[in-house]
Amino acid sequence: MTAPKSPTPSLVEYVEAEIIPRYDSFDRAHGTDHVRTVIRRSLELAAHYDVDTDMVYAIAAYHDTGLVAGRERHHLVSAEILAADSRLARWFSAEQLAVVCDAVEDHRASSKRPPRTIYGRIVAEADRQIDAVTIVRRTIQYGLDHYPALDREGHRARCLEHLREKYGEGGYLRLWIAESENARRLEELRALIRDTPRLDRLFDRLFAEESAAQAASPRE
Repeated sequence: MTAPKSPTPSLVEYVEAEIIPRYDSFDRAHGTDHVRTVIRRSLELAAHYDVDTDMVYAIAAYHDTGLVAGRERHHLVSAEILAADSRLARWFSAEQLAVVCDAVEDHRASSKRPPRTIYGRIVAEADRQIDAVTIVRRTIQYGLDHYPALDREGHRARCLEHLREKYGEGGYLRLWIAESENARRLEELRALIRDTPRLDRLFDRLFAEESAAQAASPRE
């Protein structure tokens, strides 16, 4: 595998100063750790293809900025935010920005159609961080932030419902990049979902950790 190329330093400087900090206001499942992971994984996957590194970087950096307007339309709002950022003309042509906007729109896992370009497929795949512990933890984080009235068993039920709906057999998640390890990891996650006692033990441990973390540093 070719080593990932680095994006243009001036673009990175701008994104680090103006875009990444926006994720600090989102729930913990979609904070700065998440966007940095998607950026890193996108650049790793991009090394397999003849693509523009700066475009991949920008798509990954902006992909969840639309969460400022809520979850339901965040992929569309993210593309609108990117399209409205006139400073990006320093690094991209109008044609490139059109592709970048399409890819940001296409990253959402629940989309009923495949991404329109290789750029959309790369970042959509990078956004599917299929690691069982990470996914269960992020599901708990999202639940604690958005459904504070639920008790432990309510969060457990919500977590299981989400895991089955998105990652279970027949779930809506789709994978797009052959070079990704997500297919193998998805099978491992499905085995965990089927193993209720093991999943319950993992949920209990992570729920305790995340509840304690939230109590120690509540979000305003």
